[in-house]
Amino acid sequence: MQDKLTGLTKEEVQVRIQNHQTNEFNTKTSASNWQIIRRNVFTSFNALNFAIFLALLAVQAWSNTFFFGIIVLNSFSGMLTEWRARRMIDKLNLMNKDDIKVVRDGEIIKIAPETIVLDDILLLSAGEQVPSDARVLEGTAELNEAMLTGESDLILKQEGAELLSGSFLASGQVYAQVIHVGQDNYANKLMLEAKVHKPIVSQILASMDRIAAFTGRIILPFGLALFFEAYLIKLLSLQESVVTTSTALLGMLPKGIALLTMTSLLTAVIKLGMKNVLVQEMYSVETLARVDVLCLDKTGTITKGQMTVEDLHLLSDRFSKDEIEHLLAAYMQTSQDSNSTARAIRTAYGDLRHDYESLATVPFSSDRKWGAVGIADLGTLYLGAPEMLLTETLPEIQAAQMRGSRALVLAYSPESIRTDKLTLPSQIEALALLEIADPIRDDAAETLEYLRSQDVTLKIISGDNPVTVAHIAKQAGFADYNSYIDCSKVNDEELVALAESTAIFGRVSPHQKKLLVQTLKKNGHTTAMTGDGVNDILALREADCSIVMAEGDPATKQIANLVLLDSEFSDIPEILFEGRRVVNNIAHIAPIFLIKTIYSFLLGLLCIASIVFGKAEYLLVFPFVQVQMTLIGQFVEGFPPFILTFERNIRPVQKDFLKRALILSIPNALMLVISVLIFHLMLVYGDLSQKDMSTLAYYVLGGTGLLSVIRACLPLTKARFALILYSVLGFFISSYFLASYVSIQPLNSYTLTIFVGIMVLITPLFFWISAKQGAFKEG
Repeated sequence: MQDKLTGLTKEEVQVRIQNHQTNEFNTKTSASNWQIIRRNVFTSFNALNFAIFLALLAVQAWSNTFFFGIIVLNSFSGMLTEWRARRMIDKLNLMNKDDIKVVRDGEIIKIAPETIVLDDILLLSAGEQVPSDARVLEGTAELNEAMLTGESDLILKQEGAELLSGSFLASGQVYAQVIHVGQDNYANKLMLEAKVHKPIVSQILASMDRIAAFTGRIILPFGLALFFEAYLIKLLSLQESVVTTSTALLGMLPKGIALLTMTSLLTAVIKLGMKNVLVQEMYSVETLARVDVLCLDKTGTITKGQMTVEDLHLLSDRFSKDEIEHLLAAYMQTSQDSNSTARAIRTAYGDLRHDYESLATVPFSSDRKWGAVGIADLGTLYLGAPEMLLTETLPEIQAAQMRGSRALVLAYSPESIRTDKLTLPSQIEALALLEIADPIRDDAAETLEYLRSQDVTLKIISGDNPVTVAHIAKQAGFADYNSYIDCSKVNDEELVALAESTAIFGRVSPHQKKLLVQTLKKNGHTTAMTGDGVNDILALREADCSIVMAEGDPATKQIANLVLLDSEFSDIPEILFEGRRVVNNIAHIAPIFLIKTIYSFLLGLLCIASIVFGKAEYLLVFPFVQVQMTLIGQFVEGFPPFILTFERNIRPVQKDFLKRALILSIPNALMLVISVLIFHLMLVYGDLSQKDMSTLAYYVLGGTGLLSVIRACLPLTKARFALILYSVLGFFISSYFLASYVSIQPLNSYTLTIFVGIMVLITPLFFWISAKQGAFKEG
C-alpha cells in the first residue's frame, strides 16, 4: 500500500478511474416518463374505452362520446400524481457537494466528491462531511452520525476506526483512506433503498380494477355478439347498432367512481392543507384511513424534541449549588459537544460568568458515554452517564430514571486530564446529578388514547435506550409501556418473532426499523410510520403511509407522504378523519355506480340469449343509448354522490368494500332487468310500441337510480332532503324538456300508469331489502 502521507499517484488514480472505482453516483431508480405514461394511459381499461370511442366517432354518434373526457381526465391525474412523487424521490440526497481535501503525490489538493477514487487519502476536519466510507489512518475526531443512525451522541474515531459516509466531524482532524466508493457507500445504499419505486396504493381503485379486469376478459365477444345481433338479425342501422352496443359495454366499465374517488381525495388534500398538513401523495389519505398499526418515533413525536435541564441535585458537599452551576458554565463554554443533551445544559448554564480557567477537553462519546474538561488549579470535571462514572447507582439517580428523565452526573477528580489515554482516574467523586427531560407533548396522551380507541395498534420505534423510552411512554399514557426490548441485543430472526408481541423497540438501527415495518405488513397490517431523521428513511419508504414533522430532516420531508407543517402530533387524528371521510363515503355511494355495471352485464347476457328464439321480433336489443345514461347520470351518479362525499364520516373503515357495494347494488339492477323483460314481453305479446318500451325503460332506469340516491341520503337531514329534491325534480323536468334529444317521448296516460305501477311495486321491496342488508346503518 502507498505511503499514507503521500497518497495515490496520478497513475494509480487513472487506473482506478479506468476500473470505474470512482465516487460518482447517479441513480434514477424511480420510474421513467415512459413507464408512468404506460401505467396510466396504456391500460386495458383505457384501451376498451378508446375502442368504443373510435367506433362511435366512426358512425358520427357525436352526442354519445362525452364519456371519453372522464377517461382522459382520470389518466392525466394519475400521471400528475406519479410525476410529483417521482420528483420528490429524485431530489433525495444525503451528501454535500463541497470540495474535499485529498492527499495525492504527497500534496494536499481539493477535488469534487464525485472524483474521489478507491484508496484515496482524505484529510477531514471539524465541520466537514465524510464523502465516502473510509478508515482512519492518523488523527482523532469526534463524529456525529445522527443523520444515519439516529444517535445524537458524538462518537470518538481513532486510528483503525471506520467513518460512515454522510456523517460529520464535530471536532478533530483525521487522515482516512477510502474503503468504499459510489453505490457501495453506506449513505448511497440508504438512498438506493429509499428511491425504489413505491407503487400508488388505493383499495378503492384496486376494487374497480378487478371489475374492469373481469369486464375486459368478456367485453370483446360480448360486444361482437351484441353488435351482430342488432345489425344482422334485428337489422338496425350501423349507427344504431354501434350506439346500443357501446352503451352496454360502457355501462359495464366503472368510470364514474374512479373519478369521484380522485375528486374526493383532492378535496381532502385541500382541506388538510388549510390545517397546515401538506399531503404530498393524495392516495396516502385513503391509506391512512385503513391503518391498523402506527409506528411512532419517540423524539419529536411523543416528546417535543426539546431537551431541557429539569433539575440539579447535589451529590456532595464539596461545592455549593451556585458553584456547581458556575462549574457547569465553565465546562459548557469550553466543550464543543453539540448533541441535544449538551445544548440543553448550555442553554441552562452556558451564559453564567465565572473565574475558572479551562484547560484540555475530551469530547463526549457514545462509546465512553462521558466527556471531560480540565480546570486550572482544581483538577478535572467529568460529565456523563452515571453507570460509566460511578461504581454504584445512587437513590437520586434511580428516582430520576423512574421519572423518565435522562440522568447525567457531574463528577470531579483532582488528577489532571490525559487526552492521550482516555480512561477514568482511580479517584473520582460525584458532585451533582443533572436531570434532563424531553417534555412530552401536551396532546400526546389524548392523541394516543384516541388512536387506541379507534383500534389502531401503537408501536414505538426509537434509537434511544428502551428503558428511557418506556418511562417516557408511561408518562405519555402509553398502555403497553412495560413491553420493550433492546434491539441492539437481538438478531433479525428474533426481531421478526417479537414484532407483533412487543410495543416498544429501543436502540433500533435504520435497517431494523425497515425490517419491523416489513414484518408487520407481511402479517397483514396496514402500517403508518412517523419519523424525523434520515435514520427513519428506509422505514418511512417501506410503510404504507409515512408522516414527518416539519422540524424533521429535509431528506425525510422529501420522501414523506404527509408533512405536519405545525409539527403537531395531534394532527394525526384529523388526517385519519379525512381519510375515513373519503373511504367511508365512497363505500356508501359506490352502489349507485355499480348498479349500472350489473344491469349492463345482465341485460347484455339476455340480449345475446334472445338470439336462440330465431325471430327478429323476439330479439331483445340493449334498450338504452349512451346519451340517455349520461342525462340520468347527472342526477344519479353526478352531483348527489359528489355532495355526499363531503359529509363527515369518521367510523372505522369496513373491510370487503367491493363485496358490500355489489350486494347493495344487485337489488336495483335486478328490478330494472325484470322491468325491461316485462316491457319486452308487452312489446311482443301486447300493445306496447317500441317507442313506449324505450320510454318506460328509460324512466324505470331513472327511477331505480333515484331510489339508490334516496337510500344513500337516509337518515334524512335538511341538506340531504334538498339533494333528493334536486335529483327527483331535475330528472323528471329535464326528461320532459329533452325527450326528443334522448330518443324518448313524454309519458302518456298508458305509459304513466305502467311506470307508476312498477315503481309502487318495487319501492317498498327495495327499501325492505336494503334494510335487511343493513344499508341504513351507514347513513
